[in-house]
Amino acid sequence: MFLHHSPFWLRAFFPGFTWRIQTNEKKLFVTFDDGPIPDITEFVLDTLREFNAKATFFCIGDNVRKHPDIFKKVTSGGHSIGNHTFNHMNGWKTEDTSYLDNIEKCDEQLNLKTSLFRPPYGRIKKTQSRIVLNKRQIIMWDVLSADFSSKISPEKCLKKSIQYSRNGSIVLFHDSIKASRNMQYTLPKYLEHFTQKGYAFEALPMQ
Repeated sequence: MFLHHSPFWLRAFFPGFTWRIQTNEKKLFVTFDDGPIPDITEFVLDTLREFNAKATFFCIGDNVRKHPDIFKKVTSGGHSIGNHTFNHMNGWKTEDTSYLDNIEKCDEQLNLKTSLFRPPYGRIKKTQSRIVLNKRQIIMWDVLSADFSSKISPEKCLKKSIQYSRNGSIVLFHDSIKASRNMQYTLPKYLEHFTQKGYAFEALPMQ
């Protein structure tokens, strides 16, 4: 079972984190975690271009190191970039100094200015977040597509993603091998659905 929508009590427990952008306008903020990955990230970029959509990519530093050409395609496409640690670290299981060093290592690999950070798995200790929030925004999500789960069908992934999206939602997809089946089914149909309803897809500001 997944919480496809981040409930009030969860958001209230982490008041300094960004879960949704407050707006009355028809805007959605689609985000992707874990890339860049050959073919999969390129599929995402092609799909976004088809719908004139901008998005935010929370990149793993080591994947940027391995696939710099794909990372360049993301940045040249006018999308925003966020830090997702260098090695996809679970903050709950990592000593604070090692976790914070891994974030800095990712920064070095990205080699651009961004204040956007998303903790892998959404897991970060309060001791870590207090330091991170000194100079970064911790971006969570309002809608979890759960595209990474083999227990969820592509049809359900699409249905739940549409069901819980609202003005200003930050929507979480993954440009990863694990999520590719559900994401590649859901993303084009999701963008088409909300385009027809007059929504714009915007990237999160990096500063």
